[in-house]
Amino acid sequence: MTTATEVFAANRAVGAVAFDVASADGVTRRRRLHESGSLRVRFPSPEAEGLSAVFVNTAGGIAGGDRFEFDISVGDGARLTVTTAAAEKIYRSHGPAAQLAIALRAAADSHLVWLPQETILFDQARVSRKIDIDLARSASLLLCEIVVFGRAAMGEKMLAGSFIDRWRVRRGGRLVFAETVRLDGDIGEKLGRPAIAKGGVAIGTALILPGDEAVVRRIREASESFGGEVGVSCWNGFAMARFCAQDAAKLRADMVAVLGRAGGPALPRLWLN
Repeated sequence: MTTATEVFAANRAVGAVAFDVASADGVTRRRRLHESGSLRVRFPSPEAEGLSAVFVNTAGGIAGGDRFEFDISVGDGARLTVTTAAAEKIYRSHGPAAQLAIALRAAADSHLVWLPQETILFDQARVSRKIDIDLARSASLLLCEIVVFGRAAMGEKMLAGSFIDRWRVRRGGRLVFAETVRLDGDIGEKLGRPAIAKGGVAIGTALILPGDEAVVRRIREASESFGGEVGVSCWNGFAMARFCAQDAAKLRADMVAVLGRAGGPALPRLWLN
């Protein structure tokens, strides 16, 4: 007899995408590609030198117990920009957490841009995400993530749930950045605390590598235009900007302003719609 637990597990969405890109005569093109489950990747149009990839989750969102894996490799001298077709929604779960595993590798003299659109957590959502990045010493990286706790425009708040976010970045085989964020239980009350988010409902991080004081100064020059709180610093050869805002749209605008001053490629068109 099939148990309720077995029925639940059999109806979970599972998706994986693994691909690599390489540069030939200064032009980046796709090589190996594997897709499974409800996760897909599309390459909208060839570009002069680099390549853009857009992830699509055909499951229409992420629920408790779902599992998604991303595995991306950028070859020597190649240039890749990755984004998503829409904001990802993570729905409530009264059981296990959704699992997201992201592995990014960038070889010598390559450039990787990871710019997914927002991750929106509904009330009672449970998610655990791991981001592992392995960079050659001469590779460059621009990475940003935005997390929104509830859809304020719809009158929705995230009051409780679980959000675990683990980042590890290695450069030349050496660990240069490690961080784990954990919010669980009464998340709405915790976000209201001054030392956490002071009532903010959206947070974000931008990681720029290589990054130095010159990058920090350029970003700080735009501080008067920021709609939320933005802090920026550099160490270990990279720059980092942290974002917190009362409104997801304000945070996104601040992120666009910062990325425009980071010295990287133009933002994906999906980001500007």
